[in-house]
Amino acid sequence: MAKQKVAKRPTRDEFVLEEIGNQLAEAKYENSEIMLTVWGWEEPVRGVIDSMDPRTGKVHIKQQSGIIKVPFMDIMKVDYPRD
Repeated sequence: MAKQKVAKRPTRDEFVLEEIGNQLAEAKYENSEIMLTVWGWEEPVRGVIDSMDPRTGKVHIKQQSGIIKVPFMDIMKVDYPRD
């Protein structure tokens, strides 16, 4: 049986990754609500950054339902909700 082809995560240069990191750091400092577009996830993740774990490379997003851990390398875009 043939192995199913899994789409690879798009590559981004260091400047894009640095900009995403800066946006996350600013949102954490200001305790702002953010919306993350995450590669491979159908729904965007919305909440406030609880912590950023450099050891695991995950961003912990606090929502009403609990904490979601998002891998930094899978974050494609950071937005601020407008409602």
